[in-house]
Amino acid sequence: MRQLPHPLVRRPKDRLPADHRPPALYRLHSASLEVPPAGPDVRDAKLARLEAVLFGADEPLTARRLAAVAELADAAEARRLIERLRTLYGEEGAAFQVEELAGGYQLLTRPEFHPWLVRLRRTAGEPKLTGALLETLAIVAYRQPIMRADLEAVRGVRCDEALRQLMERGLVRIAGRDDSLGRPVLYGTTKKFLQAFGLRDLRDLPPVDAARSGP
Repeated sequence: MRQLPHPLVRRPKDRLPADHRPPALYRLHSASLEVPPAGPDVRDAKLARLEAVLFGADEPLTARRLAAVAELADAAEARRLIERLRTLYGEEGAAFQVEELAGGYQLLTRPEFHPWLVRLRRTAGEPKLTGALLETLAIVAYRQPIMRADLEAVRGVRCDEALRQLMERGLVRIAGRDDSLGRPVLYGTTKKFLQAFGLRDLRDLPPVDAARSGP
């Protein structure tokens, strides 16, 4: 009588049937080790993490902060990946762009999509700034740090209520105190001001002559 092999003895690999398939667990493990196809349009893990962090942030993040959150080597690598992401967005014709604002980077929609976004936010968000608030804010932005007395001298009216509203909206802050008698409060703009008006820093403010001749 022919002796059957012990049930625990494995069959040699060269004797496996032609249609033999590895167990599902083995196939999943092997797939996880496969290297994704390389190419200029492929987002590797680092770039994908950076894009995810930019997408989830509600304010500009510095290159150093982006590197820390996305687990990159340093701020220099973060800046390199930002430039690569900008190139990809441009080549793809994406609705997004990475802008440098308020000392950091933020993912924004392109200006040409503004009319459609207005429909979405027509009933949401803060009310628009009135003329008086815009005038007060402009004087603070160009002459900061500035005392309320000097601000009122330029406008010719009291500005305490306008300053209060601008501070409540996070556009104006107390920037210190003047050395004059009574040490009055000095006012300046905030990081949110830069973000709201699309400025990297105060040096991006248009020249005063251009501001006066604007619409």
